[in-house]
Amino acid sequence: MTPTTRLATAGLVATAVSFGPARMGFGLFLPTFREAFGLSTTQAGLIASSAFLAFLLALPLTAWLGGRVGQRLPVVLGALSATVGFVVVATASGAAGLSLGVALAGASAGFCWAPFNDAAERVLPEAARPGVLSAVSTGTTLGVAAAGALFLGVTLGTVDWRLAWGGFAAVGLIAALMAGYGVPRGRAPACADGSGRPRLFRLEVAPLYVAAVCFGASNAVYLSFAADHVVAAGGLAGLPDRAAAAVIFIAYGIFGVVGLATGRIEARVGIVSLLGAIFAAFAASLVLVALAPGAWGPVLVSAGLHGAAVMTISAVLAFWSLRLFPGRGSLGFTTALVGVAAGSVLGPALAGTLADVAGLTTAFLVTAAAPLTATLVLTGRLLGRRS
Repeated sequence: MTPTTRLATAGLVATAVSFGPARMGFGLFLPTFREAFGLSTTQAGLIASSAFLAFLLALPLTAWLGGRVGQRLPVVLGALSATVGFVVVATASGAAGLSLGVALAGASAGFCWAPFNDAAERVLPEAARPGVLSAVSTGTTLGVAAAGALFLGVTLGTVDWRLAWGGFAAVGLIAALMAGYGVPRGRAPACADGSGRPRLFRLEVAPLYVAAVCFGASNAVYLSFAADHVVAAGGLAGLPDRAAAAVIFIAYGIFGVVGLATGRIEARVGIVSLLGAIFAAFAASLVLVALAPGAWGPVLVSAGLHGAAVMTISAVLAFWSLRLFPGRGSLGFTTALVGVAAGSVLGPALAGTLADVAGLTTAFLVTAAAPLTATLVLTGRLLGRRS
């Protein structure tokens, strides 16, 4: 395997684990966790937020490690953190153990993604970076679809949920080994201007951070509560109630494959148009699952739109930050991911609290206001440019 192939493969597997079952497994298995641990919606929102908080706390440590020892160590640490978290969840006897395991698994996302920006700058020509980074970020679709298929086995009674999380742990170990083989050794490259301290906060960077926060909040609320909302509405006709969650995440993963084409789409339509379409998809997915949680068509369209939007915005944030922070793409990307994490921490906690007062339908509709506003702003900006 060439260094490029090794890097792309290691990145795909790392994101499949850290952004698949590690980050999304709690929302997928929430109906089962509710029964096993007696969780309220508020508790579920707080546990989901703890995972995203762990993700947030891991980001500055990742940036610090990248600048001192290189990209390999944080990716390996992330895979191992996911593995330990999976084991803790699989053996949990109460809500406290569940929360600890979910948080440990959630931290892996903070370690496993950003280092690939600097690694890409080291081993890839500039023209190849958007495509490879799109492939790395789209690894999530494989993890989500696989987790969804495994959960389907849980709902049908062929797999115990604790055994499923033990299986996630085994895959986490494989991801750690592949990271040790595929991510290059050595420290991150120096900043392009020689200062080593790129300006992280300047006017032209603000849209990147706003997009990151909006993405984080929209996605975290969907992942935490969409499956639970569908199950609470009676599930999907012809399936056991809990199997609806598996269907949502399988569709999410399958449609997310569109993220592989993000670099080509952006080259054709431009980043403003692409972002407008992404946030319109986020808003539509939230509205559909809010208003029609018991109908096959709207639920599948909702999950597909959300999966496609997540994979596309993930790739956009990766190569957009490379352009804004040449020579220190990982540091710039980490800062953007802090915005994703901030939105992810606040979103489920606020939505869960609102849901206990006014219901999940209202919580989804209120959350949809953020990406809808982003779409309107971006559309206005695009029309202004054309005028």
